Amino acid sequence: MKKILSGLALTASILVVSACGAGEENSGNETTGSSESGGGEVNIGYFPNLDHAAGIIGKEKGYFSDEIDGEVEFLNYPNGNDFIDALDTGVIDLGYVGPGPAINYYLSGGDVVVIGAAANGATLIVSREDSGIHSLEDFPGKSFCTPGNGCTHNVQLEIMLQEKGMKTNRRNGEVEHQSRVNPASMVAMFEQGQIDAAAAPEPWGTLLVEEHNANVVTEWNEVFLGEELASVVLVTTQEFIDENPEQVEQALRAHNRSVEFAQNNEEDTLETVNDLIYGLTQTRLPEHVLEKAWQRMEVTTETHADALQEWANASYELEFMDEDPDLDGFVDTSILDKILEEE
Repeated sequence: MKKILSGLALTASILVVSACGAGEENSGNETTGSSESGGGEVNIGYFPNLDHAAGIIGKEKGYFSDEIDGEVEFLNYPNGNDFIDALDTGVIDLGYVGPGPAINYYLSGGDVVVIGAAANGATLIVSREDSGIHSLEDFPGKSFCTPGNGCTHNVQLEIMLQEKGMKTNRRNGEVEHQSRVNPASMVAMFEQGQIDAAAAPEPWGTLLVEEHNANVVTEWNEVFLGEELASVVLVTTQEFIDENPEQVEQALRAHNRSVEFAQNNEEDTLETVNDLIYGLTQTRLPEHVLEKAWQRMEVTTETHADALQEWANASYELEFMDEDPDLDGFVDTSILDKILEEE
């Protein structure tokens, strides 16, 4: 257990470095920092989470490099806010991110377009073993963490708490929320008693349950919009689509190949994800953790635009947004739909 804990702490350190733009190119055609792309280079962002399996498979199996004309580089990020900053500044051209940060950026006037989905589900609400939290009703006076303020997982848990009559400290409520917590850091926070609960992406939620005796408060398919809400979407900018339509189509072909591989090759996919995490931390996650986490998500290209709108409505209700959200133009899967029709 100590080896896993130390490895995950190292993961957190590495991911923070990558998000800050420091570091240098390493093996696997990945950089942990980059200037703006140029000369046909395509920079792709992703998170080292299990529900980013499509991006990880596409990277590690070389699908993106095979399909895209031009050099392909990958950068990993610890949370959606840092990913969106990279997209906004041109550090990355496209990539995998939770819908929450993408929606928030779009509604603030940012240039971002969802061109496909990568996974549904993958949010698990867990609590520390001795926290006293066994159901949502136990949250008053307790604390929880999420990867980001207003992120996908944050909104999913907060809207469920609101339905139970609770608010967070952000709204002068009785439940404390700590945001911008790297998922890998949640393990240490649980071990040290610094937090009571977490809305965690996979495989980190299942890791807390299987290796650190955390309680499952709400299963992934019982979380708000659990089975319909995309936990990961593939996004780019309208500017990149307009200026590089062929590369966008090529990237989507690689994405589709990656999703199909992940759907049909569970064992190889989990090993590939674990290998990537090992490359960052020199520590492997237990196989049984990945196998159980895999059952708490669905790798798919299907994008439920109505679920994204419902999530945005919930975010507005929770006062993360100042105006009633209109996601018209946010989702454009026409290129992906064309590719799927051809196959």
